[in-house]
Amino acid sequence: MKKTLRILFGRIGFCGMLIALQALILILVIFMFQEYFVYFYAFCILLSFSVVMYLLNNRLNPAYKIAWIIPILLFPIFGGLFYLLFGSDQTKKKFLNEMQPINQKLKQSLNQTPTIINELESIDKRAANQSRYIRDFGLCPIYQNTSSEYLNLGERKFERLIQELKRAKHYIFLEYFIIEEGIMWNTILEILKEKAAEGVDVRVIYDDFGCLFLLPQNYSKQLEAMGIKCCVFNPFIPLLTIRMNNRDHRKICIIDGHTAFTGGINLADEYINAINKFGHWKDTALVIKGDAVWSFTVMFLTMWDYLRHTNEDYEQYRPYVYLNEPIQSDGFVQPFTDSPLDSESVGETVYMNLINHSKDYVYITTPYLILDNEMITALSHAAKRGVKVKILTPHHEDKWYVHAVTRANYRALIDSGVEIYEYTPGFIHAKTFVVDDEYAVVGTINLDYRSLYLHYECGAWLYQTKSVLSVRDDYLETLTVSKQITHEDLKAIPWHHKILYAFLRVFAPLM
Repeated sequence: MKKTLRILFGRIGFCGMLIALQALILILVIFMFQEYFVYFYAFCILLSFSVVMYLLNNRLNPAYKIAWIIPILLFPIFGGLFYLLFGSDQTKKKFLNEMQPINQKLKQSLNQTPTIINELESIDKRAANQSRYIRDFGLCPIYQNTSSEYLNLGERKFERLIQELKRAKHYIFLEYFIIEEGIMWNTILEILKEKAAEGVDVRVIYDDFGCLFLLPQNYSKQLEAMGIKCCVFNPFIPLLTIRMNNRDHRKICIIDGHTAFTGGINLADEYINAINKFGHWKDTALVIKGDAVWSFTVMFLTMWDYLRHTNEDYEQYRPYVYLNEPIQSDGFVQPFTDSPLDSESVGETVYMNLINHSKDYVYITTPYLILDNEMITALSHAAKRGVKVKILTPHHEDKWYVHAVTRANYRALIDSGVEIYEYTPGFIHAKTFVVDDEYAVVGTINLDYRSLYLHYECGAWLYQTKSVLSVRDDYLETLTVSKQITHEDLKAIPWHHKILYAFLRVFAPLM
């Protein structure tokens, strides 16, 4: 009840009221000028026609085009206007210009050591080619002198994170999509306050929309009062604008430059099963130590500089500055970031490369299976050429409409030989790929349009590390408590659900 009242009478309710007021003003303007309706109607039809022609000739994803063209043709009076408000890339271009320094600083700060990529090429040229792509378009080099450890549950990540935070001597950087007050965050917050009081440089970035219903208004000021520096990414404003679509979905923690965490786990109690939302919550993380931490550090600092309007010297944050123990180097590790503001969908291409070059198997874990035609084709072709393709999704949904679209993709994949499993104990939020006992990706990137095209994301590409085998073993163990979806299951779906699935699938790119 308290949470509902806080929503109604807090920032959410106020913003909702302002958005409704904007819509009302738009309706009143149209009503007041109804005597000019013929001219207004002609203008809107011309605008909608122009938008459709623009979409047809644009390099956008075809599924995204279709999702916009259908409502524009169905509602030509407002269709074009709505696209300009919610779908146009003009706001995106403005946002890109504002955030251009991030990419520039990334390029300046992250340089590839030639001997490492040369060694990788001598081992496997295909792996080297994939690594070069990540370096050139994800802006992050590949590293050795790095260890990686896969953590198969949120509880394990929480325990390990607490240990590492308590050891921090110099700085702690946290960047998360969701932070929510509770056992997990409150425990971490107490450590952060203690460390800040000791003189440790503690910084937090959280996404405002991700925390909109979870944190009090002006929470960043509360953290600042505790000695914790805080920035809020893309603050929510009650305006009808597409800019609110671009979110910081990354989950990064960096400690003293030599230790970093990433993966799917946010800082909220359901991720460690301290509360039960949708059954058992299965999520994963990766902790790395050594040289590769530098890429995550630069990701954080460039975002911090943009939000804080600063321009720091990054050299003082390099891994070797405070690393006092030798690293047991293990294979090759390549962190990477993906921006929604360029024309390159790095996360999707990394996934596609893994699928297209697979020889024996591709095991995928994703909470959302909202695929475009290219991804469905790649998965289907891999299965048809004899690769074992297995995809693990939740059995208990967190959003019914998203889960409906996930299930709408099952038939095309299963018909091609892809095996689909649902995690029956509850909700699985992990985002992992593991391929041929050689490659793995652990990160924040879901198989949906938002992660692949609209959000800031991150991950770590792994080659011939022990953690690759840990991802595989955890995957196979998780399958033992999961249900395989068969043709019989698909036949048993009620006809009205099938109609709903088909409808939602068309508009999946807009969800």
